[in-house]
Amino acid sequence: MTIDPTGRLGGRGAYVCRSGDCLEKALTKGALSRALRTPLPADLRASLAGRITIDIIDTEGGSRGQE
Repeated sequence: MTIDPTGRLGGRGAYVCRSGDCLEKALTKGALSRALRTPLPADLRASLAGRITIDIIDTEGGSRGQE
């Protein structure tokens, strides 16, 4: 499994919005595992959890949005 930020890789995939809240819910409630019909490997889960932190830092810092 891999994270595809472009959404263009072939094969089965699942879309999750980039907000920290949405991604956190997808991980904690098991929605992402259900959508992919497989348990998430620990390394992928850790990588996604890291993206939650990065997303929160980016949005709070205003680096991606218009100020």
